Amino acid sequence: MSNLNLISIGTLFDLEKGSLQSSKCTEGEYTFITAAEEWKTHNEYSHECEALIFAAAASGSLGRTHYINDKFITSDLCFILTPKDSKKYPINLKFYHFVFNSLKDEIVKNTKSGTSKESINQSNLRNYKIPYFEIDKQNLWIDKLVNTKSIKEDLEFELSSGQSLLKQLKQTILQEAIEGKLTAKWRAKNPDIGTAKELLEQIKTEKEKLVKEKKIKQGKKQIANEIEDLDIEIPDSWLLIDLDDITQYITDGTHQTPRYVENGRMFLSAQNIKPFKFMPEIYRCVSEEDYQKYIANRKTEKGDLLLGRVGAGIGETAVVNQDLEFAIYVSLGLVKTFKQFTNPEYLATVFNSPYGVRYAKGNISSGGGSAGNFNLGRIRSFPIPFPPLEEQKEIVATIEKLFTICDELESEINQNKTTVDNLMATVLKEAFEQQ
Repeated sequence: MSNLNLISIGTLFDLEKGSLQSSKCTEGEYTFITAAEEWKTHNEYSHECEALIFAAAASGSLGRTHYINDKFITSDLCFILTPKDSKKYPINLKFYHFVFNSLKDEIVKNTKSGTSKESINQSNLRNYKIPYFEIDKQNLWIDKLVNTKSIKEDLEFELSSGQSLLKQLKQTILQEAIEGKLTAKWRAKNPDIGTAKELLEQIKTEKEKLVKEKKIKQGKKQIANEIEDLDIEIPDSWLLIDLDDITQYITDGTHQTPRYVENGRMFLSAQNIKPFKFMPEIYRCVSEEDYQKYIANRKTEKGDLLLGRVGAGIGETAVVNQDLEFAIYVSLGLVKTFKQFTNPEYLATVFNSPYGVRYAKGNISSGGGSAGNFNLGRIRSFPIPFPPLEEQKEIVATIEKLFTICDELESEINQNKTTVDNLMATVLKEAFEQQ
């Protein structure tokens, strides 16, 4: 800003400290302006004028500037700025509202004091210099800025709507995938891939063999579904079958309260998964002794499913896609799949689809915190739309292609949002350059 006409804020504006503590606010008919973005109300006012309100002592909001032209009162964490010499330095406050917010980071950086609790004192703010524009230029540029702001808000709405539509589209893709609609043409071209019934017989044979060899236990008694209307239609070559019937076993993590250590074996919980995302990067450790106890009868492998059983992420499912050794907490459910007969990514698709989300939310049992828990019995009895193996693979591949397109579109939206976010700064920069 070396080529600009720089004038101290104290020369352009009178500064007055606000008077009301937020804790003493009494809801009323007058505007109460604090450092926060949203305004409150109070039953009394201290000023009736046009002014800028500058946040001078508020963590996270330092330097935020509001414009007001009404009856108001302000927080004692703010300064009230009004034009000082209207003859020598006429001020369009709406224009300088944009200027202050544009220069916010620079003003704060050069005027703040304190370490644990940063603030800006009046003296520092008075002495800080900002560009002064002739009043005709202020009036000219405020029209451009207001118009730009309106355009910016319209674009932000359109971009936000685009993001919402993409999220809806992904959910539609998942739902149509588990109903066989995505692969209808593929299925017609591949009539000889067999049926889900034939695949189920292979699974039953393998499961009986493992039980006989005592490698797995006989499945536990299941709980009847509480959702009567599952609202799903599937092709004739598919089955709607309990998850327990097509998996080796389903269990959860240790119910013992873990004793964490600084260095030890990896221990994961529900925070390590999101829909389709296995996230083991941040974890805690348990001792070798505890680890061995925790993995008894529940050792995880690549290709297994992990799903949230408690908390906000109930039913969210991801595939273990890495060769890692770790134990899990009770907040996670473990689905041990038959990898030669089922595609784990397909099963995760079912859980993360609108159908799966509806089932999980409709089968939450009491206990497990305020959000309840997804009972193992209900997980075992989850009716899975089950296609032949080759079609499972085709479904996963098709979803991946479609989601890649969606992600590319979302990336474009995010890039456009960045451009939109910079619109105001671009116009103000032009104003500064043409001062």
